Amino acid sequence: MTGFDYEEFTTRNTGFVTRQEQDALRNATVFVCGTGGMGGACVFALARAGVGNLIVADIDEFEVSNLNRQAFAFTDTVGQHKAVATADLCQKINPEMSITVYRDDWAKHVEKTVAGSDVIVNGTDDLAASLLLYRTSRTHGLTMIDAYASPLPSIFTTSPTDPMPEERLGYPTIGTAWNELTADQRDEAFLREAEYVILNSSSRHHIDLELAGEVAAGKRSRMSFAPMVLTTGNLMAYEVISGILRRPQGADFRGWFFNPYVGRVEKPRNAVTSALLRPVVRRFLRKMMTEDS
Repeated sequence: MTGFDYEEFTTRNTGFVTRQEQDALRNATVFVCGTGGMGGACVFALARAGVGNLIVADIDEFEVSNLNRQAFAFTDTVGQHKAVATADLCQKINPEMSITVYRDDWAKHVEKTVAGSDVIVNGTDDLAASLLLYRTSRTHGLTMIDAYASPLPSIFTTSPTDPMPEERLGYPTIGTAWNELTADQRDEAFLREAEYVILNSSSRHHIDLELAGEVAAGKRSRMSFAPMVLTTGNLMAYEVISGILRRPQGADFRGWFFNPYVGRVEKPRNAVTSALLRPVVRRFLRKMMTEDS
């Protein structure tokens, strides 16, 4: 492309960020693992914000079913590798952007990739990949940006000194290598996350619970909706930018949920209330899964 000028490209950012902060974004490196739904929406926002260096990874190709929500899914990218198509489209936004692309071999490069990044974004929906990212990020002292598997947009930010999700939510995965997980461990970890979402948000009121039970029982794919996915990805981008610019993070390691139906942020319950309600939520989840198994 001729005539591209980074200063002109980012001129309307000024006021939200200073020129010095824009330079910091230009020089920053962000690793986004998973460029489909939330990860793709996050990448889209970061590219528009002028982040200069991206590392993107994915293992899949775009499918027709992705068109309902994924930022880089178009009829002409269906069948293309997600990370490759994402990189190509990002460079149509900012041709000066440096982008490194990994496919299903990304785990072999994770140590180097994490060590060379400023912030890590978990855009995957796979437990093993998430564990590898969190454990590696802690080793290298980096912050992770993530979201819950929730019907409401959500966000949480985990610093190297914070408890990781597997510790905080009680996954049965501690001490197990990321690539040696059993099906039972995966199922239990999914239930622990679902338990947290139901306990700390009004999510159950905004989704078809019968279909959710089929998802939990493994009988259908997880439901996704463009407004939820795209909003979550943009919330992630805000957290990434705050991390790069050394601004206070909007979310902590416990996170929060945004309820767009009533215009309210829903924050986690206190420890006492959570402890009292947890057995009720757990029975509800087990019953829901049993009815749909």
